Amino acid sequence: MASVTSLRKLLDAIVGEEGSARSKFVDGTVLQTISTLTLGQPFEVWKTRMGRHRTETTVGSFRHILHSGGVRAFYAGTGPKLVESATKGGVLLVAKDAIQESLKGAGVSSTTAGFVGGAGGGVAQTVVMGPCTYLVTAMVLGKEQSVWGIMRRTWASKGLLGFYPGGSAIAARQASNWASRVGFTEAVRTKMKAAHGDPTRRLSIHEECWAGIIGGVLSCWNHPFEVARIEMQARALSGEPAVGMIAVLRQVHAESGVGGLFQGLIPRMGTNVWLTLFLVSGANIVKQCREGSTEAICTASANPQHHCA
Repeated sequence: MASVTSLRKLLDAIVGEEGSARSKFVDGTVLQTISTLTLGQPFEVWKTRMGRHRTETTVGSFRHILHSGGVRAFYAGTGPKLVESATKGGVLLVAKDAIQESLKGAGVSSTTAGFVGGAGGGVAQTVVMGPCTYLVTAMVLGKEQSVWGIMRRTWASKGLLGFYPGGSAIAARQASNWASRVGFTEAVRTKMKAAHGDPTRRLSIHEECWAGIIGGVLSCWNHPFEVARIEMQARALSGEPAVGMIAVLRQVHAESGVGGLFQGLIPRMGTNVWLTLFLVSGANIVKQCREGSTEAICTASANPQHHCA
């Protein structure tokens, strides 16, 4: 128990007291960065390629990336993605938690607060995500392999707005992404607590993770927004005229049918589950640990009757 107390004091000294905006920003930044450096970026590269090359199969796309540059090819665009990760994770947690806490204080249910808070946090991310996803898309789909070269060319031709093609699709995707990830995960957490007969009960680490996995998979319903975002950014990179999100969705549907709107769904599920595990379930676990309930959740995790099968 002494070691837990010491760890909590160290965390508070580094990132600020639990509940402060600074502590939430640091938590989000660290969790998002770890997510990116592990499986997050490979899923992103795989998903991006499939979103643009809609005739490729899931396995065929994976093989193409692997053969084009080995394992390193799955980490194309990691530089700009890390810049994005250093900000968007923190932005999400600060905005999401502020909205959720306000709504819960007004008597709104945890599930509804999760959907609304997630949407608000997702929209707040768009400011930093626009340029970063544009650069990642350029690295994955374009011939230019220099991030600085892409940035110089884009700035010279279109200025700051050139880094925000597909901005409407990004905003729609992020709002619905995080509304779904947080909302569905909270709904599952609420059901788990109800199953134990105690709505205030701390969930075990296993239960938190299972809630995140289910929430991440369910949040993939909005995949057409992601296909539209990739297509809009790819068009900008190739110099094609800008087209609105609705027009892009109609064109994709006309060319590839409903299946085209869900191309790349498998790697997208991987992306969503991975992000939800870190930034929803992981954030909940970190918060509980920093509040001093480490012993409670570890005890629950060690008790077989609390495990999710």
